[in-house]
Amino acid sequence: MNALAPAARSPDLSLLALDEAAEIARLAATIRTGVTQTLKRRGAVLGLSGGIDSTVTAALCVAALGANRVVGVLMPECDSDPDSLRLGRAAAEALGIETVLEDIGPALDAAGCYQRRDAFIRATVPDYGPDWKCKIVLGDGAGGFAISYLVVESPTGERSQHRMSADAYRGIIAAANMKQRTRKQLEYFHADRLGYAVAGTPNRLEYDQGFFVKNGDGAADFKPIAHLYKTQVYALAQHFDLPAEIRSRPPTTDTWSLPQSQEEFYFSAPYQVMDVCLFALENGLTAAIAAERAGLTEEQVETVWRDIAAKRKATRYLHEAPLLF
Repeated sequence: MNALAPAARSPDLSLLALDEAAEIARLAATIRTGVTQTLKRRGAVLGLSGGIDSTVTAALCVAALGANRVVGVLMPECDSDPDSLRLGRAAAEALGIETVLEDIGPALDAAGCYQRRDAFIRATVPDYGPDWKCKIVLGDGAGGFAISYLVVESPTGERSQHRMSADAYRGIIAAANMKQRTRKQLEYFHADRLGYAVAGTPNRLEYDQGFFVKNGDGAADFKPIAHLYKTQVYALAQHFDLPAEIRSRPPTTDTWSLPQSQEEFYFSAPYQVMDVCLFALENGLTAAIAAERAGLTEEQVETVWRDIAAKRKATRYLHEAPLLF
């Protein structure tokens, strides 16, 4: 875990158990009503990444609207893991939905996404060039606080980790966010041409903790799994009998040229531990109970809770609607 010692044991996820069949039926009914009656749309469009969240969201839309009223948009770019495209196609095939392939690499290149990012990286690593790879990770800083580091890999395979200035960090993230906003632009193009609504794919942990890009993957007409913990999303995937490779795929950002997990980039612990700690916090359970269920010490639970509170405060802006005067 980032900033935490390894858990003493696997977390007890029984707190998060739900009736999968009943939840799917409830969500299918509410999606159907929301899309066709409230939004007055004929179907749903969503970005398919081959991950668990987008695949379960697609499955719920199929249950609600029918496979012929759901379109998945596959949007690889220069840094994408080839598995994302392959598994996105596998998800669509399993669900029987239409897909559209949109390679956003040329658009991002034309907009200067990669060039802007690399210029900010070179402020920290002057030798960084086109054949290098990169990612941003969390690590321990002074006083035990987690801070972000830049990791680069040279063409010869040598990796190094670097502290960044605040300007460099913001610039690299701003360039990376262009990917999410470009994808959303294409989702809405296809939604507009079809008269469909755009489905968002954040789960409860991501939505609560602001793990999304404003007006990027945070933009949608409806978000059917934003109330479900990641653990519960995996449970729905099991109930839907989605492809095994998708159900076993660890959560990934798929934003950087180097492989990177969500835990490595953003969260302070694996999603199972985060789910239990977030559930305990939201339901008024004591740190002692949370520690027992999460496989942590009480001190570690308190650390996770502080991190949750800090991220809620820092990302409140992402949830805010435009200010009107």
